[in-house]
Amino acid sequence: MNSTEAWVTYLSKVELPVLANTLRRIDELTDSSNSTVNELANVILNDAQLTSQVLRLSNTVFYNQTRTQVSTVSRAITLIGFDAVKSMAISSLIVDSLLKRNDRPHLLRCLARAIHAAVQARCLLPKRNEQALEEVFIGALLMNIGELAFWSCDTEQAIELEQALKLDQPPVEAQKSVLHTTFTDITRGLVEAWSLGPFIKEVVSAGKANTKAASLVRHSVEMAKLSEQGWRGAEMDKALEALGADIGEAPAIVRDRVKVNAGEAARVAVSLGIPQVTALMPGSQTDDAAAHQAPEVDPILQLQILRDLTQTLSEKPDINEVCQLVIEGIHRAVGMQRVALLMSDRSGNELIPRKLGGKGTDAWKENFSIRRDGTGELGALLPQASHYIYQPKQKTEPVPYDRWLGRVPALVAPIKAKGRLIGLFYADNAAADYVPSKEQLMAFAHFVQNAQLCLTLMAEH
Repeated sequence: MNSTEAWVTYLSKVELPVLANTLRRIDELTDSSNSTVNELANVILNDAQLTSQVLRLSNTVFYNQTRTQVSTVSRAITLIGFDAVKSMAISSLIVDSLLKRNDRPHLLRCLARAIHAAVQARCLLPKRNEQALEEVFIGALLMNIGELAFWSCDTEQAIELEQALKLDQPPVEAQKSVLHTTFTDITRGLVEAWSLGPFIKEVVSAGKANTKAASLVRHSVEMAKLSEQGWRGAEMDKALEALGADIGEAPAIVRDRVKVNAGEAARVAVSLGIPQVTALMPGSQTDDAAAHQAPEVDPILQLQILRDLTQTLSEKPDINEVCQLVIEGIHRAVGMQRVALLMSDRSGNELIPRKLGGKGTDAWKENFSIRRDGTGELGALLPQASHYIYQPKQKTEPVPYDRWLGRVPALVAPIKAKGRLIGLFYADNAAADYVPSKEQLMAFAHFVQNAQLCLTLMAEH
């Protein structure tokens, strides 16, 4: 790849064709007619992970200030609005599609910056109609899509550019040297190739912004980048002055507002399932206690899923359906990013994945196993007498296929038949730096007990 066109083609057709096509389909849905609403719901429902993320976001204060519980995509569109759900879908797709491929530091930092800028633009926008709010949010999120897409790929150029940046070579010069183009040019090419719409095209175009909204997005992205070095300094003062001109506020007032908005950005990152990037956002160093706290259990969603489980058990118990509901409950209501049900293999010597939930679990399908005798790399995960919080030893070595498995705090619970261990539920939060709370452990136990009850009922018939 030695030109902008070559990189755009490579990223669009080789590395990220599914993301490109799905974003294009979602962006084409611009009319809030009934048929289009159904089309948007169908696009989301075709992806179980995307559905889960949209519903999680739909129940956050950032999007749902009425705090009315939402449990279906159709209800989310009706209650929160077409454009808001469209925005959630795009945000979730970007995060899931890119992080599923890679979690290198440059990608995490770019994601943190994009989410921070998107939240700032949405919160600062003076005219708060739904379409405009989501337009500036997505505009800021995708303003550097070329850089995000590049860092998500395992290429020789990515390694080479990382080395150049470590040597403090100016970023744009390094990009031209290694890529024969720049991230800005790649972004413009992707916006065109992926048909991301006229507003984003205006945001990333060369020259002065034609509208206040586009100017606000650009200045929000610039401010988010500068804020990583603190809220003071000549460049930050200039950025706040520009934002003040965009929204008609004094720079001092803007400074106060963006500090508050930064906290909201961290909460949105957690809702998107990437709490690890909050450490890269401004102010995280001064709020370490909050950054290391486990998220709160969602009691309403927990009750809804437990009711579904009770209904399933009262009809004709099906272990697959029950376990899928348990996985979803642990993932969404308990707030655990990655969940697995492991069951005995044919030999009876190992526990291997039967069902998985959450991003970052693809490699588990073929690799994750625990020996029933407690030996091997992950033998320490074998459950104790009942559900418990697993605490890793400091010098635990990583397994080749997952850098976090066995090395981060997790929730573990056994599944037994006639008193004999036949499986276990495992749930962790990957890079998130906190120990699951007692409330999470108890909610986790409630869900696991339903799976155990299903097995017991099946054994009696």
